[in-house]
Amino acid sequence: MSDNKPDVTKAWQANQDQKSAARRLRIFALLSWAVAIAGEIVGIYLLKQHKFDDGNLLLLIGLLVGIAVFAIAGSMLWKAANRQNPASKADGFRFFVQNQLGAIITLIAFLPLLVLILMDKDMDPKNKQIAGGIGAVLAVLATLIGVNFQPPSVEQYTQDMNECATQIKTGQPTTACSPEVASQAQDIARDSAAVADATKDATHPEGQDVVYWIAPEPGATKSSTPHVFHLCEAVSPLRGKTVNHGSVTQAYAENAIRITQQIAMERKQCGFDTTQ
Repeated sequence: MSDNKPDVTKAWQANQDQKSAARRLRIFALLSWAVAIAGEIVGIYLLKQHKFDDGNLLLLIGLLVGIAVFAIAGSMLWKAANRQNPASKADGFRFFVQNQLGAIITLIAFLPLLVLILMDKDMDPKNKQIAGGIGAVLAVLATLIGVNFQPPSVEQYTQDMNECATQIKTGQPTTACSPEVASQAQDIARDSAAVADATKDATHPEGQDVVYWIAPEPGATKSSTPHVFHLCEAVSPLRGKTVNHGSVTQAYAENAIRITQQIAMERKQCGFDTTQ
């Protein structure tokens, strides 16, 4: 490589496996939250039917515990989904809602029922105090678990991915290689090494980290379909095309995520192979 400076890319993006995993986790989270809210609706209905005026305290407590369990389960699943496919800080509102949705849903699942319990004039005062106290504790606990105090972001993953790729390429300890970014960082490092090996010449004995690819459509930041990146602009697949160039990481950022399979041919076309 010509230097050890970390690449700078536009944004990390979840791969297909990560998107699929996040989608499944979010579906299960929504189902858990739906059960929690259904439990709340049942509790409100029974409360309106005066089922807890003189008894059934254990049933009411059981409903509150069930709401908490499913609310917490939904929050944990949602957080796991966000680790697979996080939001970008560039959209502040979406970033906040996506990362704190667990706490928001938990409040929705608890507050109406708690308010009705505490305002119920027909319920036995002792039962009201016990149910209200337990419900309040469960609501606070479930809400705190739903809060994401260190939410992941596209920007953080981009930084981690670049650092991870640099650590792999330079043989450093891979402290930045979290599971969420390691796969793409390894791909970048592998392709960067292949490009460096293919572009060695007298001027660049260690090779280069410069590749060329078909530019995205006008106005787009990345191509809508995956492209191949090449060793130089003069290769035959790029003739007559609008071409961008930059590091392997920058190529990945614009959806050029496959290195050419014609390395031997391109080395000759680009002048890197001087053998007869």
